[in-house]
Formats: sequence, structure tokens, C-alpha cells
Amino acid sequence: MSSSLLPSFSHCCQRQNFNFVLQHGSKWSRSLSKKASEVLPVTAVLPKPRLDYRAISESIVYKSHNAFNRKAALPIGALQSVARHYDEQKELSSKLGLKRHARSNLGEKMRKIKDPIEKQVVLEEAKLLKLEVADLEQKLVAVEDNLLGLALQIPNDTHPHVPIGSEEVAVVLSTHGPDPITTSGDRDHMNVGRALGILDFEAGATVTGSSWYYLLGEAALLEMALTNYALSVALKHGFRFVTTPDVVRADIALRCGFQPRDQNADPPVSQMYHIASSNPSHPELVLSGTAEIPLGGMFSNQIYTEQALPLKVVGLGRSFRAEAGARGADTRGLYRVHQFSKLELFVVCGEDASEQAMEDIRNVQTEIFEGLRFPFRVLDMPTEELGASAYRKYDMEAWMPGRGSWGEISSTSNCTDYQSRRLHIRYRRSSAPAIPFAHTLNGTAAAIPRLIVALMENGARFDEEGKPVGLHLPSTLKPFWHGTSSIIQWT
Repeated sequence: MSSSLLPSFSHCCQRQNFNFVLQHGSKWSRSLSKKASEVLPVTAVLPKPRLDYRAISESIVYKSHNAFNRKAALPIGALQSVARHYDEQKELSSKLGLKRHARSNLGEKMRKIKDPIEKQVVLEEAKLLKLEVADLEQKLVAVEDNLLGLALQIPNDTHPHVPIGSEEVAVVLSTHGPDPITTSGDRDHMNVGRALGILDFEAGATVTGSSWYYLLGEAALLEMALTNYALSVALKHGFRFVTTPDVVRADIALRCGFQPRDQNADPPVSQMYHIASSNPSHPELVLSGTAEIPLGGMFSNQIYTEQALPLKVVGLGRSFRAEAGARGADTRGLYRVHQFSKLELFVVCGEDASEQAMEDIRNVQTEIFEGLRFPFRVLDMPTEELGASAYRKYDMEAWMPGRGSWGEISSTSNCTDYQSRRLHIRYRRSSAPAIPFAHTLNGTAAAIPRLIVALMENGARFDEEGKPVGLHLPSTLKPFWHGTSSIIQWT
């Protein structure tokens, strides 16, 4: 891995001293405005995103259909406005360049003039040119501000093989593991966990609130075993281990594409926990929803050599989700919680290598889950299920007989240059002078609570009276287990 990673990583870990409180929701949960100054915080440490306005302007029809297929909440006329503002930007930039050149020529001319009267005439002309340049600069800043603010709202392009529509049209690419066992409410992980004394939701509710929990004994040991098992597979495939900050700048999260899907809610709600500071000059911080965010930020504002790519890291962090608006059966137990441990795969590669890199990540994930020996399947997710940054996304779902349904345990996204244009991640080719933007990809190696649900519901053991008495766990986890247990049987 390139040594240029080190400054980025240390930057992510700089310490800040704050008096802060957690608050649910903030101005960052609101829909993006039309001005970049209202989208990007004033405390941003990175340059403004470099978006491809020319490509947007030349493909308005495609971009419009793409946004419609993804149900992206674009303002009416946003794409046409981007094209119009881009033309204005080019025209103003041209005029400004001519005026600056004329002012430079006047400066040269003034240095050669000896006659005071003639010099005064040129000086007055220079003053007028200075005002004109200042006026053009002000207009250009305003146009660029509006242009960027509008373009930031446009989602990534979509892979041509992605199904169009809602979750129901997802395509099953492959199935793995044993045949699904019969649905049974007795296998519900909450019932099994309480009977075995290894899950405590009541204490979590008392200490923090709904959807917070304690893992006890074997459940806590299972978290550690799953983490280290998944990590061992990632390391075998050449990923470098990183522990990440769990607190990130709101600006970095936004550049990675983490803006709420329900931006038009009234009142607006946030899917992230925000850290409030009494000092407005301090950067706005959020609790990270996934290690993807600090991992992406680690590579920001860097230019790598082509030979250094791909850069592959596996990051361990705590993920925090406000889960605003979540309702129904999916909120029960460990399936949808506010805090959980997550091992994340992240890749930076050349622009021609990302499709193969996505298949490589999928293969790593498949190996991890096949070792856990529960039924799971891989889905090619449709347009309406793609986040703003994803060009294509695979989901992996495990059969959960206690819930009576398939449940998502992992995903893989190819974000092409969506994140790198915002984070300024580039690479230098040996064969060409251009410095293109890299492609970034991410995939979940282990979202611990979901894996615990799948293992508990598929591996629960019952006595003759139908009461839970233990768990069958795959022997692949045994090398990563600490101590002994009377309720665990290795299979």
C-alpha cells in the first residue's frame, strides 16, 4: 500500500476538544439546496467536488431517465439548469480570462510609459478593468456555486444490467448453503436468545432506549469470533486491516453519498447521529453509519501511481444508525438496531478495473458466508434500491426461519467515480498525462447482528419439550472462539 495513505489516515484521527451532546437530526438531514455553499459546510477541509458538468450537459435525457428509474428526488428542471449554468460558466470564464489578460497588458504598458499624463489615462483604464474583473469574478462564483449545488444532487449512472424497478424485481444471481429449513416462530432469535440468557433487550431499553441491546456470554463471544473469522478471510485475499474513527466530519459523509433518502419528510429527519458543538467554527461531526465513510476519507485528496492500485483495505468500526421512520417486523430484535459492529471491505482501483473488483469482493463475501453454513443468496439489486453513489449493487440475503423470510446480511457497491470526484481520489497513469479519478467500491464482510440472527435461527437446538437449549455453530468459527460453553455444539 502506498505510503501516501499515512497522511490521510493521521488526518482522519486528529483529535478535537469539544463539549458536545448527541442530537437526533440536524440541518444536514434537509434536502440539498441549489447552492453549494448551503450543501458543503464552511468547515470543509477538502477542495470542492470536481464534477463532470460537460458529461451531464451532453446526456440530459439519459440522466433524467436514470434519476426517474432510481426515484431520485431531483428538483424540477435541475438537469436543464446544470446545462444552462455550465454554458454561463464557460462564457464568464472566457470573458474573465480576456479581461485579466487585458489588465496584465496594461500593467506592462504602464511600466514603459514615461509621460505622467498618458500614465494617468492608462491608470484610469486599469481601475475600470479592475472593477470589471471583480464583477465577473463575483458572477462566476455565484454561477459555479449554483452549478455545483445542482449537480451534487444527481445520482450516479446505472449499470446497464441493473433491473429497473423496486425491490420485487431483484434478480437472484446465485444461491448457496443448505436448503432453507421450515419457518418456525420458535426459532425467532429473540426467543432463543432470551431462553439461553445471551441477549438482553430490556436492559438496553432501560440504559439507552428502543433498539439498543446487550450481548451476553456466548453472544458476545460470537461477535468476536465472527469478526476475526471474516477478517482472516479478507486478509487471505490481500486486504489490509484498518481500525477506523467512528466519528467523522459531516462533509466527508456527504461526499461519500450518505444523505438521507427521506429528505422531503416533514419535519426533515436524519439517519445519522449528529454531534453538536457550541462553537460554530468547529467542524460538524456525525457518528459514522458505516466504516465505508472513514475508509473513503482515508484516501481523500491523494494522487496514487497506477502501479499502486488496487488499494484494498478492510476496516473495523462501530456503525450508528438513527433509523428514523423505521417500522414493522424489521425493527424487532437484532435485525435493525442503532449501533453495531461491522467489518467493511473497501477498494480503490483504476477506472477500467472496477467491474472485476466488484466480482472479487463478491467472491470474498461468498467465501465468508459459505463458511457459516446457512442458506443465503446473492441478488442484483434494482434501480430503486441503489443509493446515490452506487452504479451497481449486490445484496446477500440469509434465510432466517424465525423471521420467516430472507434478510439482508451484506451488500457490495461499485461507486465508480462518484465518491472519488467528491473526495479527490486520483491516480497517475504511466502512459498518459491525464490524471483520472479512481473508482471506489465497498462491501460488507460482516454486519455482526445480522449474522448472529442467521446463525441463531438456523442453529437453535431444542429439547423434547421444544424449549431452546443451545446452538449449533459452524466449526469454522471454533479457532476464533475463546473459552468453552455448555450450550454450543460445533458442526
